[in-house]
Amino acid sequence: MNAVTPTALADAIVYTAAYADVFEFPLTAAELHRYLIGVTASPDMLEDLLGEKKILTQTGRYYTLPGREQIAALRAQREQNSRRLWPKATYFSTILADLPFIRMLAITGSLAVNNVEDDADVDFLIVTAPGRLWLARAAVLAVARFAALAGVRLCPNYLISEQALVFPNQTLYAAHELFQMVPLFGMDVYWQICRLNSWREQYLPNAQGLPPAATALNRPARGPRFQPGLEKLLPPALCDRIERWEMGRKIERLSREQRFSPESAFSADFCKGHDRRHAQRTQQLLQDRMGTIALELQR
Repeated sequence: MNAVTPTALADAIVYTAAYADVFEFPLTAAELHRYLIGVTASPDMLEDLLGEKKILTQTGRYYTLPGREQIAALRAQREQNSRRLWPKATYFSTILADLPFIRMLAITGSLAVNNVEDDADVDFLIVTAPGRLWLARAAVLAVARFAALAGVRLCPNYLISEQALVFPNQTLYAAHELFQMVPLFGMDVYWQICRLNSWREQYLPNAQGLPPAATALNRPARGPRFQPGLEKLLPPALCDRIERWEMGRKIERLSREQRFSPESAFSADFCKGHDRRHAQRTQQLLQDRMGTIALELQR
């Protein structure tokens, strides 16, 4: 491990807390260490510096930027919301995993870190078999409509095929998504994604292994039960025709509807419908917070 100076570590701690603050998410010491941005440090080094320098404010188990102590109570409320949502999310995930051509299913977004607001969506990253992304997406959306009748909003806004496991947008936001996502099915594909996207370690070098929410589930990921039989029943030639038809019409429509979103992308191996510009908004809010911190230090 290369030595990191106290100044560099202190700067990284503040930057990490500021990033989490964008999501109103106070961090424990262990989470600060796991998601420490840009530098490698041991847990002891981090905790020693937190105690010595008083860089952040501590409220119970949680650390926040000074003046942001109130988000500790907000986290407790959102954790309660998350506990209520997880059983519903895992139930419908079991159904999704048995759909034809699904190869991996992972929870992303706020539920992956137990930071769910009231009435939140359940965000997914889904990996499909090559040449079947749009057919699989249609099946997933059918399940999502069924889930909506039960009051659960499934949001499969990010699908990739096994031919597109390397993420093209290699940013801090994407690194967080990768290190935080909770795989429920297709662990072999999940670990392959981790290996192929080693670039993420330049942003979060301390983050290794499964995220805390995956460990807390205490629920081993399993393989689909009915999927192999269902795929054998589907004629390949018919699937090819449906895939081409579905892909053509949906890429045309989604590209038109989300033409102003730089975070949306659609192809035979990629369906990323991020029209709300979460990554762009997160970066702007982070810059605003760091600008405020810099002004405070000058006073």
